[in-house]
Amino acid sequence: MRGKRLNVSLISVLTVMALIGACGGDATDATTTAAAATTTAAAGDTTTTAAAAGEVPSWCGPKEIVLGMTDGFGGNSWRLVTTASAKDEAAKCPSVTEFVYADGQGDTQKAISDIQGMVATGVDALVVFPDASEAVLPALRSAFEAGVVTVPYRVFPGGEDGVDYTHYVALDSPNDGHTWANWILEILPEGGTVLMLSGPPGNSQGVGEAEGLHEVLDPTGLYTFIGEQPFEPTGWDPAVTQQVLTAAIASNPEIDVIVSDFGPSLVGALPEFENSGRSIPPIATSDGNLLGCFWEEKSPDNPDFKLLTIQTGNDHSRLAIQWAVALATDGTPPAASSHQHLVFENSVTGDPNPVQCEPDLPGDVYLSAEMSGEDQAALMD
Repeated sequence: MRGKRLNVSLISVLTVMALIGACGGDATDATTTAAAATTTAAAGDTTTTAAAAGEVPSWCGPKEIVLGMTDGFGGNSWRLVTTASAKDEAAKCPSVTEFVYADGQGDTQKAISDIQGMVATGVDALVVFPDASEAVLPALRSAFEAGVVTVPYRVFPGGEDGVDYTHYVALDSPNDGHTWANWILEILPEGGTVLMLSGPPGNSQGVGEAEGLHEVLDPTGLYTFIGEQPFEPTGWDPAVTQQVLTAAIASNPEIDVIVSDFGPSLVGALPEFENSGRSIPPIATSDGNLLGCFWEEKSPDNPDFKLLTIQTGNDHSRLAIQWAVALATDGTPPAASSHQHLVFENSVTGDPNPVQCEPDLPGDVYLSAEMSGEDQAALMD
């Protein structure tokens, strides 16, 4: 089902399976191809025309560079859009003469080898999504010591700036927890049970989000967290998420709110609430077209189904690119040193947006991203 456009006005088994193919662990569906895990392209070969038009950003300095980017795992729709966003951002700087990408395909040793290979081939700057966290820290350190501007982002790899790498562009995940918790206070002022789902066990994003939730909710004494703590691990895999959430629904007669940092992955299991005669509960999560269309279809018959989403974060890669390019080309670094997700949809207030659904676009596009839904869909053709 990979690469097919989905009409998400009807949430069916077919649609959910398509998302599983898009967002699951199928390493053959990376942003390159099954046959080639590394790609090289002229940085101008993107849809961005800002550089050609002379609108050179301040983070783009005069020194010409070759820019590399590696993923620990690139084989889902979120990574596809995130990588394309990074390439699009790099194209705004004419000093970036070449953009090279490698997908670790979920193999930690390959992810390490990709970093080492980038250094060996002579990249001047390297942006890294360090999925394996501290396991790739020695490779990051070697790149930094070799004189490559090395910028890990989103997942904390351990170490510190200026010692193990040049600059870590963090995700302010506690802020996401605060955002979700404050909304929970508004919609459930008398308290309730909270079920949280995140990615792999111990991942820095989920840990930070959970900390933010507890900082806001625990002092009230009104909220009980259920399931594995600090969160139920899913690996951000929709198939695993469906298994975990289905089991939670069966074992917990009351789930008053669900928190998840990958909202579309919930869709496959949410009908289990209806099957057991219960309303789908409020959900605080990240956005996705599939989830928005599911809410549009199901909310009329599920009175408790309120929805708050934050941006899903594809544009975090843009900030990482800006930092790497600025430091390597002698440009001006960005003012922000970490990435924050803004609220995207609120079904209760409509602020800043009501729930979004584009039924003619694939379910696995992210309408909060800077890249348009149409351009995202073109990546999946």
